[in-house]
Amino acid sequence: MKKETKYKAIIFLMILAAISSVILSFVSLEEACGGTLTDPTGCTLIQTSEYESMFGMKNAHIGLIIFPILAILTFLELKRPKKYQKTAITLGMAIGSLIAIYFLYLQFFILKVICQYCMVVDIAVLASMALIIFWDEN
Repeated sequence: MKKETKYKAIIFLMILAAISSVILSFVSLEEACGGTLTDPTGCTLIQTSEYESMFGMKNAHIGLIIFPILAILTFLELKRPKKYQKTAITLGMAIGSLIAIYFLYLQFFILKVICQYCMVVDIAVLASMALIIFWDEN
């Protein structure tokens, strides 16, 4: 399969993850997730839990930084391939995949609720990592 298709798919997935991060960052929880703090949905419960932040920053805000950077790096790799870009993309997706697996664990086994936007982000990152690992560029 073509390298170009692989990287276009990763760019699409990173844009999707970035859009979910934008929604979680700038749309009120009631509008984005439904429910209220007194009658919460799974999304609201996750976004108000002790796990909604890492390193003193909301997870969605971290996504606002990371996903556009990965999309831009992937675009640059598509247009002007460089070894360091490919390495940075792979490293970013590997770290992101570990974090996505942790967040899925939290949703399914600790909090026992699901946030649809978090699922989009986690699946997009894991799918991107799968493309990097399994898509033959020849």
